Amino acid sequence: MTETTLQVDFDIAAAKREILDYCLRSMEYGLNFNTQGNISIRVPGVEDRFLITPTDLEYDKMTPEDIVLVNGDSELIEGRLGPSSEVTVHMAVYKRRPDVNAIVHSEPIYSNVWGVVGSPILGTLVNMVIYTKGDVPIMPFELSNNTEFGEHMCDAMGDLNAVVWANHGLLTVGPNLRDAFKTSVAVESAAKVQAYARALTDTPIVLDYDTLGITESL
Repeated sequence: MTETTLQVDFDIAAAKREILDYCLRSMEYGLNFNTQGNISIRVPGVEDRFLITPTDLEYDKMTPEDIVLVNGDSELIEGRLGPSSEVTVHMAVYKRRPDVNAIVHSEPIYSNVWGVVGSPILGTLVNMVIYTKGDVPIMPFELSNNTEFGEHMCDAMGDLNAVVWANHGLLTVGPNLRDAFKTSVAVESAAKVQAYARALTDTPIVLDYDTLGITESL
């Protein structure tokens, strides 16, 4: 499959550059290191096509051309490298959640702290609650490079926009890559605040999404 067969008004080269930009931002913001994490988007206007970061390649060595195109069965359609080893996890989300057009998996420290403790990341900050639509649950530990993990993760996440993989990392979703990434940053910030708050009190003040009455993201 060539790029010209995709939707005429979809700039696949620009989309690849955007994905790489957010990969580099994830390192800048301290969300990822080494070759950890992965990012994908749903190709608009084309059924069963997705762009995703390749496997085992450092972000600062990655080029836009290294981003690969796959189908919903996690099969490589276009690209010189293989897709992320967690591609099946992304595909499970896209199949389960038609509202999701972008996914960011990262491994931020404070989110992982709560994953290790096994305690949800609560609504300590309003921006996190708005983006995630509730407290961020912790999925019990499983190896992540298989379809079953993806299904179990979707069960844990439900209709929320974030979930922590115990002893592993954070996954956030959104209608576009910008919102999915903003959600990752918001969750990590709230996780850090929660850690500091718990050092001062066992009952920090938390917000509930259903009672906020907010319909738009900040």
